Amino acid sequence: MAQAQRVAVVGLGGMGRRMAARILQAGLPTMVWNRSPEPARRLGEQGAQVADAVPDAVRAADVVITMVTDADAVYSIATDQGMLAAMPDGAIWAQMSTIGVAGTERIARLVSEQRPGVVLLDAPVAGSLGPAEQGKLAVLASGPEEARERIAPVFEAVGQRTVWAGPVGAGSRMKLVNNLLLAFLNEGIAESLALGRALGLDRSAVLDAFRGSPIVAPWAAEKLERIGRDDYSPQYPLRLALKDVRLALDGVPDASRFTVAERLGVEWQQLVDRGLGDEDLTVVTRALEG
Repeated sequence: MAQAQRVAVVGLGGMGRRMAARILQAGLPTMVWNRSPEPARRLGEQGAQVADAVPDAVRAADVVITMVTDADAVYSIATDQGMLAAMPDGAIWAQMSTIGVAGTERIARLVSEQRPGVVLLDAPVAGSLGPAEQGKLAVLASGPEEARERIAPVFEAVGQRTVWAGPVGAGSRMKLVNNLLLAFLNEGIAESLALGRALGLDRSAVLDAFRGSPIVAPWAAEKLERIGRDDYSPQYPLRLALKDVRLALDGVPDASRFTVAERLGVEWQQLVDRGLGDEDLTVVTRALEG
């Protein structure tokens, strides 16, 4: 029997911590590191090895996953904190943070110039905290075809499906497309419920009309149920959703064509400025209802 892939997970925020837990549950030897120690300590209690520094986490890894906030954080971990230099030749770096087109190209150049022996996969995920907890994310992967078999046990641990989009960079582009659709779904929910209130309809009646409707996707149905309970606890914080809308617009040469997305970004920035950025993106509904 082939030896299980040794996995290092670097970055244990809401998504990274849950993904690392799923990898552990799949029986893969897992090393973890996080800037603040508490999430790593909790995973250590579940059987993970805890590293004190990034190089210690990745030095013996077959697969390294980075799951942090943005491109600058990824680059800093890779360079300033010594991750890339410490990775063994032949190891896979699965970069799973959402960092956009330019950020991914920057990382690809870094690997090509400094560590061509490392195999880079660009593999952000679609889904929020609930699917991450259940191992039901969608992995939007891109990179060398020869790495697919090696990485499969890791992606199968965190996701219910893997979509291979093409060469490195295609996964990040696919993630931006995915997240822009989510942004529009969220805005549609918010404006529809706000319109119902403006027209004098009871919110519960509007929610009941949506329940089971063929036009309501499963993601939207789950969000509508949470809105019905006035539950805006963050699964996908508004500030991160706004970041992803901006990454999508930054990734195209003529963003002015996407007028609705641009306007949505302006609206959401105003809500973030009002202090709503750390709540779930469905908080837009509460704000529009007034």
